[in-house]
Parts: sequence; C-alpha cells; structure tokens
Amino acid sequence: MKAFTAAAIQVAPEPGPLTPATVAANLERCADYVRRCVEETGAELLVLPETATTGFTTGVSPDELWDVVSEIPGPVTAPVQEVARELGVHVVLGTYERGYDRGTVYNTAALIGPTGDVLGTYRKTHLFCGEGRGDGGWVTPGDRAIVVDTELGKIGLIICFDGDYPELSRIEAVLGAEVICRPSALLRSADLWELTSRARAYDNHVFLVGANATGVDPGGTIYFGNSLIVTPIAEVLARGASHQGWVTARLDPETAMSSLTPGSSVKQRFDHLADRSLTVIERHMDELRAPAKTPFPHG
Repeated sequence: MKAFTAAAIQVAPEPGPLTPATVAANLERCADYVRRCVEETGAELLVLPETATTGFTTGVSPDELWDVVSEIPGPVTAPVQEVARELGVHVVLGTYERGYDRGTVYNTAALIGPTGDVLGTYRKTHLFCGEGRGDGGWVTPGDRAIVVDTELGKIGLIICFDGDYPELSRIEAVLGAEVICRPSALLRSADLWELTSRARAYDNHVFLVGANATGVDPGGTIYFGNSLIVTPIAEVLARGASHQGWVTARLDPETAMSSLTPGSSVKQRFDHLADRSLTVIERHMDELRAPAKTPFPHG
C-alpha cells in the first residue's frame, strides 16, 4: 500500500417519488461531489454512500426498482465511471444493481478505477431488517467477500449493516485488505456507527473509510451523515457533520501501526491477525458455522 489521501463523501438522495430522472439527478450529484472533492483535496480514493443512486428506502416495489436501475457496469454507474476516468481516481459507488431476473435487485458497492473501469463489485451479504426479499423487502443478498488489488493498495468492500458482523471484515483482512470501504445509509445511532467502524478497523488493523448518507430518501427516511475515516489502531482521523460534503485524511502505511495508541511513545507490538489462535478457531469451526440467536427477548 502506498500513502494517499482518501475521502468519504456524504450526499443526500433526491427526495420524492423514485423515477429515472431522480436516479439521473443522484448520479449527477455524485459525479459533481467527486469532481469538487478531488479538485480541492487531491483525494485518490473517494467513497460515496450506500445506494447513493436512489436512496436506501425507495418507496417502490422490487419490480419497479429493477426497472429504474441497471446492471453493473451500466447506466447506473456510467457518470461516475466517466468522472473517475477524467480525474484518474478510484471511486466506490453504492447503488442498487439489476439482477438477471426482473425483481432481483442487489445492494452493491462498485469499485471504479482510474481508467473508468469497474474493478470489482460487492453485493451486500448482511441485509438490514426488512431489506431482504425474504423479509418483505426488495434486496437479494450476495454470498461472497471481495478484496481488489489496486495501485493504491488492497481494498475490501463492505456495506453498512455488514459492519456489525466481525467475520466479514476479518475474512477480507485475511485476504489481504489494507483499506476497507464501508458505504452506508445507517439508520440507527451515531454511537453505533462509530463503534462498529472503529472496531472493524481495530479488529483487523486496517484503515476504514465509512461514507454515510445524509438528507431524506424517497421512502422518507432521514440520515445523519457523520462519515468517518479510521486508522488501524482505531483513531478517527476525520469525521463529517450532518450536511452534504466530504471529509479527507492521509492514509500512511508507514505510521499506521507505529504506536500503541495515537501519539503514544509506547510502540505497537501486537498484531490481531498474526496473533490469532488458529488452534481455537479450528477446534470451534463447527460452532462458528452453527445457527445461533441471542438468548434475550427482542423486538
């Protein structure tokens, strides 16, 4: 991994009914913020929120959503691919993706490279309450982790609620991820957003760039922004407010693990990846795979 500037961009989706015109307006806004951010900060990796092309809750059926989005690459990524190519940067775009069968929609993060090509796509594997087709929602889950080797470094992708599940980020770290990008439209609290983002960075000694939505989506849901960039020792380098805009930070692999805590004279000596007890993991693999649920009553 080389040292570079990363940005988390938080944009608001177009409110009101979801139509092809609102998707086009969202894409134009995403491309505009990427361009402005690069011009002002020189960022080389820019992360946009989850479902930035539509908003998370869309107020339409899976079939109607399928009609207004597209495959990837396709019209739903093309304007951001063009601005990435124009500026020579890497961009992570959150969008719904059209599946093969009408009504099959994935919640996807696309990593676009400086040539404008889509370098990799990740389909959200842990769906939030009510999001999945099997739960009365609109999304079909993905089934695999992804890490993309880029000229900046190895980049892993997770989406929003995925960050609550340590196993996914750990898999990506073991696969070599140095930076994990977390496009999000988080609906809960800023405390949980920060807790899970810092924990996943610290668990795996990776940088984490979390871009959270702001504004109001077509379904009427309100988002709070608060985008974060976190170091491998859980230091928050940058934190957004609630309005549209961006935060940036320099990600430097040479200093990322130099001290035990930020600014401390005590050197960092442990490594959460190298120091794992593989014996315990192997011994309890069946338990890790077994179905489970909390013993406490919940809503």
